[in-house]
Amino acid sequence: MSGRSAGTGGSPFAPHTADETAAMLDALGVDDEAELFDIPEAVAFDGEFGIPQRDERTVRADLRDTFARNDDLTEFLGRGHYSHYVPAVVDDLSSRSEFLTSYTQYQPEITQGFLQALFEYQSILVELTGLSIANCSMYDAAAALAEAALLSDRVRSTSGSTVLVPEDLRDGKRGTLDNYVDGSDLTVETYPYADNTADLDALADAVDEDTTFVYAETPTVTGAIEPDLAAIGDLADEHDALFCVGSDPVALSLLEEPASVGADVVVGEAGALGLPASYGMGLGLFACSEEFLRQVPGRLVGKSEDADDRRAFTLTLQTREQHIRKERATSNICTNQAWVALRAAMHAAYLGPDGLVGLAEDCVRDAASVAASLDALDGVEAPLDDRHHFREFTVGVDDAPGVAAGLEERGFAVHVLDDETLQVCVTDLNVDAADDLVAAVAEVTA
Repeated sequence: MSGRSAGTGGSPFAPHTADETAAMLDALGVDDEAELFDIPEAVAFDGEFGIPQRDERTVRADLRDTFARNDDLTEFLGRGHYSHYVPAVVDDLSSRSEFLTSYTQYQPEITQGFLQALFEYQSILVELTGLSIANCSMYDAAAALAEAALLSDRVRSTSGSTVLVPEDLRDGKRGTLDNYVDGSDLTVETYPYADNTADLDALADAVDEDTTFVYAETPTVTGAIEPDLAAIGDLADEHDALFCVGSDPVALSLLEEPASVGADVVVGEAGALGLPASYGMGLGLFACSEEFLRQVPGRLVGKSEDADDRRAFTLTLQTREQHIRKERATSNICTNQAWVALRAAMHAAYLGPDGLVGLAEDCVRDAASVAASLDALDGVEAPLDDRHHFREFTVGVDDAPGVAAGLEERGFAVHVLDDETLQVCVTDLNVDAADDLVAAVAEVTA
């Protein structure tokens, strides 16, 4: 391989000589590589980082001071980011060096343990969704939703380009979906909610022969459990559209199985297990029916036998993927959240079926209990809809921003949806502070 040495200002890993680089720049009609990039001057590197040199002890002290400025709030926050108690065994086992140092498991002969763990993760999702295929994770729920929409465009046998999603879709999901479909012929449209779940009549009017994909969430972004999933699935099926359900593994352990209501694809945030709420990093789950096996984005772990007839695990059907098929790949994603998926699988295995269902039942029971306590206060209405709820619910007050500010002064964080609506999320990690939250709301609204 030809290459410049480090002594000539280049890298031994960059294959182009100075003459080759000059020839390519000349063919492109530019003088240097910088002209190929449109970097705003405000963020362009000018050769100086502007960070004063400090020793390690000073840096640690500065970081402690910075962290100390964080508000010490009890969070009743949700809307796609959920914290449940993660048992110590998950931290202990997932921190083993063979898991922490492992990259993509391309060499099955040395990564059987990790591959088996990812296969178990897939198997857990298959059991929870009732669908035949699950990949071994995606970046987050937003990316999983976007990939499902693109899958519908690849597999639909008739013409159609409309993706239908709820009007009350978390901004991050909608933004990611819009970005993903920007390079396709798909257009994203919304259908309205009624009482914080799908307005079935309006959805029926919106679905037509141009619809390729219908997405419904349960629980919804405000925690309402969707009562009409089967009817939504029938609408999608009648128009030859893919039906996609958004949920999470804790909710799926208790709610109706998506496959039983006609779901073709299930997506969501699997990081409800194994991770604290990070309000950023996630773990996207993606499951689908077997007919779409060769269109599934991302990694798939399969079980086979080696030359000695022993059970063996390996990454399978890789000809779908970008590192082999390049621009003809089913997806641009060429990785997965392996270590995070491992933690989710460990958490689920630790809980077991009964423990997972018990956690889900608490999510329903605790939300209902806290909502009832808030609803008993003068000037407060909770929930603001006639639905069952999972973890979270909306709360009506006269001055939502003012109430939230008063709660923050008292050590609590809640969502503000508009001038008269708050949202409260209750999990096993904050339920012990629920009575104090209710008391604080009573003080603020008095």
